[in-house]
Amino acid sequence: MKYKLKYGKGEVEFEIDEKNYMGQLLPKEIEYDLKGEEEVERAINNPIGTARLKDIVKEGEKIAIVTSDITRPMPSKIALPPLIRELKKANIKEENITIVLALGSHREHTEEEKISLLGEKIYESNIQILDSNMNECINLGKCKNKTPVDIFRPVAEADRIICMGNIEYHYFAGYSGGAKALMPGVSSHEAIQVNHSNMVKGGAFAGNIETNPVRQDIDQVGEFIKIDFIINVVLNSKKEIVKAVAGHYIKAHREGCKYLDEMYGIQIEDRADIVIVSPGGFPKDINIYQSQKGLDNAKHAVRDGGIIILVASAKERFGEKTFEEWMLTKTPQEMIEEIKKNFRLGGHKAAAIAMILQKAKIYMVSDLEDELVTRINFKPFRSVQAALDSAINELGEDSKIMIMPTAGSTLPRYVKKTV
Repeated sequence: MKYKLKYGKGEVEFEIDEKNYMGQLLPKEIEYDLKGEEEVERAINNPIGTARLKDIVKEGEKIAIVTSDITRPMPSKIALPPLIRELKKANIKEENITIVLALGSHREHTEEEKISLLGEKIYESNIQILDSNMNECINLGKCKNKTPVDIFRPVAEADRIICMGNIEYHYFAGYSGGAKALMPGVSSHEAIQVNHSNMVKGGAFAGNIETNPVRQDIDQVGEFIKIDFIINVVLNSKKEIVKAVAGHYIKAHREGCKYLDEMYGIQIEDRADIVIVSPGGFPKDINIYQSQKGLDNAKHAVRDGGIIILVASAKERFGEKTFEEWMLTKTPQEMIEEIKKNFRLGGHKAAAIAMILQKAKIYMVSDLEDELVTRINFKPFRSVQAALDSAINELGEDSKIMIMPTAGSTLPRYVKKTV
């Protein structure tokens, strides 16, 4: 039985013996009438919990549109045109619109990347395009969880704020999307660090919202700064927009989360010996920092003592300095102990990987040097087939194998069999 997985901007192929094959965790097929730009336009015309955007904004107002950076799969160049058309219906001029690419703690974009994200037409228009900057924030207060509300000045000083993003599972914020464009998207380093430190608390796990301390901070930001409108999308495995929600930053977001659950929340009754994982190809496997999300989802599908085969290009290596430092200089146990005593942004993802390593071995198929992969406590392989053959050799000829082709988005939910 031959299978293919997305890897970087291409694919890799491998074979599995039928007796070992347990199944693929794939998104559910949901029928939809519209997709892409047409679906975004439908959502904008039918907002949830607010008036139409053209009836909210006023001529002459400064508009800040916050959208995702290059490490996210949000197709901004598809979602932005109908949004800008809606703004122009209210006589908003291009000169009064600023698009802010929410970097969080990530690197700045090249000009080529900005064109790739936004499209040439928007890039060459009179709309201002900015990368957010953690060092240029205004403090607006403090959340109940003691997280400072520090927002990038051009966003904080705008008359109207529109947040964009895609909704997918997040391993400690519950879900992406909504006000996450602001926290951590355009927040200070301190704010991101304090918010993310809540990941060690109960309730901070994928698919949980209401009792999630990380998401509580994210949503509470809206009490300090008015989010006038959101546009969030859900993507299929081809990264096409199949659902869009628009309107109130919480009400619309929650509707999007419900749709995500229908599509990507998958119940399993047995855990596998071996789980073969692709975060979903570029940009989700651009570096180890981003690939970790798929790895974290995969931990729910593998048995204790099993093997996860991570299939991720990681051409840009680690993706974050503190993360790299922890991965290269600390043992898994040291990472776990350190994050409890002294939370550090970047180190949090290293600690999350360390917790997976307590449960299962990680084999890695990547573009990284074997020596580097070995140093971070993974076992390196040049092909999926070589990794799989080695895993079967280690765990036994009857090992059961599960495949997660879109692990960055798909959340296995283990449900015990009923007798």
